[in-house]
Amino acid sequence: MNPLDLIFHLDKYLDLLITTFGGWTYAILFLIIFAETGFVAAPFLPGDSLLFAAGAFATRGVLNFWLLAFLMVAAAILGDTVNYWIGYSLGPKIFKKERGFFFRREHLHRTQAFFQKYGAKTIVIGRFLPIIRTFAPFVAGIGRMSYGKFLAYNIVGGIIWAGGFTALGYLFGNIPFIKDNFTYVLIIIILLSLLPVVWELVSHHWHKKQLAYPPVQ
Repeated sequence: MNPLDLIFHLDKYLDLLITTFGGWTYAILFLIIFAETGFVAAPFLPGDSLLFAAGAFATRGVLNFWLLAFLMVAAAILGDTVNYWIGYSLGPKIFKKERGFFFRREHLHRTQAFFQKYGAKTIVIGRFLPIIRTFAPFVAGIGRMSYGKFLAYNIVGGIIWAGGFTALGYLFGNIPFIKDNFTYVLIIIILLSLLPVVWELVSHHWHKKQLAYPPVQ
């Protein structure tokens, strides 16, 4: 199973997961969200779409919404906390190489630029942006952000992101149109989450082009 297949057929895999593992599904979902936010090497794991899909399955009664929401928020907060301390302890050593299979310095630089623009709010805003979500706590650790300040933003971001997407799935996942076109809805969620990243990349490229070729006076 490749990551794209998992994302595009997340509803089928989640249904199979619940049928196969029953109550252990909560632990598996917890570990996926924890890993997606906690390890720089795991940005390919589903985040927004998985939370929405899990919330939608809770609407059908196969998962308890309140337990699910609590565990997803806890996983997001704990994941960012681990990521922060990894960055605090090991960050500079990990990015000695210009490129690696998982660790790419351009992702680090992009997140640093995001921090320069939005400051500590990046911890909250970055929750909704793939790649930035994984690298923001890591960069906060490298930059030695006060842990108390980081934790406050981490908790707020975790509640809004993990709790919010789970609630959206619970509220809208059982609407007939969404239920009948669930895969397409998940793809739309993924595409929408990527739009800000694409915008940042295009803006950055345009800015560099303008600097390279200044307008003729």
